[in-house]
Amino acid sequence: MLRMKNPIADMRSKYKRTFEMAVIIALAFMIVAFKFWPDMTAQEVEFDAPQELFNVEDIQQTKQENRPPPPPKPPIPIEAPSDNVLDDIEIADTEIDEQAVVEAPPPPKEETRTIVEEEPQYFVAVEEMPEPIGGIGAIQSKIVYPEIAKRAGVEGKVFIKAFVNESGEVTKAEVVKGIGAGCDEAAMEAVKQTKFKPGKQRGKPVKVQVAIPVVFRLQ
Repeated sequence: MLRMKNPIADMRSKYKRTFEMAVIIALAFMIVAFKFWPDMTAQEVEFDAPQELFNVEDIQQTKQENRPPPPPKPPIPIEAPSDNVLDDIEIADTEIDEQAVVEAPPPPKEETRTIVEEEPQYFVAVEEMPEPIGGIGAIQSKIVYPEIAKRAGVEGKVFIKAFVNESGEVTKAEVVKGIGAGCDEAAMEAVKQTKFKPGKQRGKPVKVQVAIPVVFRLQ
């Protein structure tokens, strides 16, 4: 059988009332304390040490003065002509002699003009290209095989550019591709000695440049 707690000894039932009474008493005590506490603001504060007064002086603002410009450079002294120097100057006679014989000026020299001849223009391709008379064999027959090339066993093909005029004559020859050992010079001489059939453009002979292969072969 459960035993019931004595209501007189039960503190939990009186906790709320006790807490409210304590709060009321605390509030009342604070009100009384603030009301009857001496006013500290009304008391004057006294300083034992004497107060010192400082006089603030007005500080004048300094202005930056502009520096004066540098003095000008002294002029360079120029020596003036003296009277002694002026006495030494002789003035030539400016009178005109009417009876004097005046020689005629020499005739102007003739200007020598150098006439620059324009290099003739050679066609590269025309309707009828120039051909050696007698064919390539005519050129090969005129070749003199160099002894140095024979001893060295040099063989090959030399390409010569021939400039053929309207008459079929070779005016100039150049080596386009050579093999050396004197074969290039021999090929140019053979081409220069060969007569060509002139090239034609629209039925008229014209100047044409043509490349000719020359073969060097040891037998």
